[in-house]
Amino acid sequence: MINTSEVLETLQMIDQQHLDVRTITMGISLLDCCDADAKRACEKIYDKITFSARDLVRTGEAIEAEFGIPIVNKRIAVTPIALVAGASDTEDYVPFAKALDRARAETGVNFVGGFSALVHKGMTPADRRLIASIPEALAETELVCSSVNIGSTKAGINMDAVALMGRIIKDTAARTADRGGFGCAKLVVFCNAVEDNPFMAGAFHGVGEPDRVINVGVSGPGVVHYELKRVKGEPFDVVAETIKKTAFRVTRMGQLVAQEASRRLGVPFGIVDLSLAPTPAVGDSVARILEEMGLETCGTHGTTAALALLNDAVKKGGVMASSSVGGLSGAFIPVSEDEGMIAAAQSGVLTLDKLEAMTCVCSVGLDMIAIPGDTTAETISAIIADEAAIGMINNKTTAARLIPAPGKTVGDTVEFGGLLGSAPVMPVHPESSEAFIARGGRIPAPMHSLKN
Repeated sequence: MINTSEVLETLQMIDQQHLDVRTITMGISLLDCCDADAKRACEKIYDKITFSARDLVRTGEAIEAEFGIPIVNKRIAVTPIALVAGASDTEDYVPFAKALDRARAETGVNFVGGFSALVHKGMTPADRRLIASIPEALAETELVCSSVNIGSTKAGINMDAVALMGRIIKDTAARTADRGGFGCAKLVVFCNAVEDNPFMAGAFHGVGEPDRVINVGVSGPGVVHYELKRVKGEPFDVVAETIKKTAFRVTRMGQLVAQEASRRLGVPFGIVDLSLAPTPAVGDSVARILEEMGLETCGTHGTTAALALLNDAVKKGGVMASSSVGGLSGAFIPVSEDEGMIAAAQSGVLTLDKLEAMTCVCSVGLDMIAIPGDTTAETISAIIADEAAIGMINNKTTAARLIPAPGKTVGDTVEFGGLLGSAPVMPVHPESSEAFIARGGRIPAPMHSLKN
């Protein structure tokens, strides 16, 4: 049971340390919406989402008011649309994205995720059609998010899909050039994607999930930063213990919200994702946590070790607080969404290569990174391949959310606003990876994938 003292302690963290619930995400299966008639399938999708999530926003707001816990976003994740649209006799999947966006507007949620395809071992005709539709779909919808899983530890890396996604990202940026390539901020390329991720832009509702489910993503970089100031100069085992205890309290708060939302909506509770998700606000930064451990600037030598400690301690504290920890659960390092990361990138200390090294030990990967608009599709694909390789070999989820900002070059800044913040354009290596990407085929799964 969660007692009154825990609630009061949580309210103090909310009031003083930027603690919030980042999202309540309702996962909705759309498998029963398949129809040979694409128009009819889109109607079924709209009807099911608007019926299932009709009370999601109202319930979230009621919990906020009653418990005093800020809930920043209310979101929906759906079955990967390639699995649903594949039953329809159509080549154009953009109407499916528009149906999702209409349902999002009707329910009042902030984002809907799941315009997705899972192609880690190969692509079906439906997968190809969905991927081809992504640039237009993201340009013509407001808050629909898309993801493509191109690799896994069990399957290896689908390099044909990797090459294709480089071109898709370039096209998406071009179609949303008037907004700084904003479409790319809604597109994630995964390795080892998980089925219960509540965070956008990568959320989708996995086929192993129930018909409907409530997943909650908590936050709390500011809380961790505040607590570490109280152990300044102490050994790392004290630092780790402090983070564990803080993560425990943050996760308990997330569990409270998830249970309440589940009960009031009559929808099963799925997981609490205890990832530390930063925002552009001062005092809500993962980079500043790492600097509090003794680094002058995030990105300097020692950063990867500090992040490894943080990520591990967050997970250890979280699993003691809830038996339903899932999603991604760790520490996010999205450059544009973290004021400390932005400052470190602008100073030149935090580079793309260092970020790649950090993704070996963090929660996801190269997230919300703006690169020069003239970066080639092959270079983008090569960056994706590197990140996928880290996930495949280390049996963890990795991802790339890259924004080749049209008309921008190193030193410029791309403004997205809100939680997406602003992204300093970071340099990429000028040397070509074209011949590497042109090989295609599949990078085989590693030896340790064979364990059973």
